[in-house]
Amino acid sequence: MNLRPLTAQERTAALLKAAAARGTRAEIKSQLKTGKTTVADVLLAGDGDAAIGRLKVTELLEALPGVGRVRAAAIMSTVGIAPTRRLRGLGIHQRRALVEMLGQS
Repeated sequence: MNLRPLTAQERTAALLKAAAARGTRAEIKSQLKTGKTTVADVLLAGDGDAAIGRLKVTELLEALPGVGRVRAAAIMSTVGIAPTRRLRGLGIHQRRALVEMLGQS
């Protein structure tokens, strides 16, 4: 499947949209790190915001204070979440188990 080439305007619009999405995800991770928001809040926000929904679960967990790569992988393994899963791809039971495991509401 070949995609048609983008015009200069379409390319610029796509770059701006991607930069805005990265900024949104960075802001969410910053808020998690400082404790201004919880994982449960981010999961709910991911339902309405496509940029947040595309955030990888590993990045979400690693943004939490005291959680690094190893602990994030252990949490995901315990809950039964694949390492490549994004927030929008989590099921109801996975979301609930993740929030319960982290002790957040």
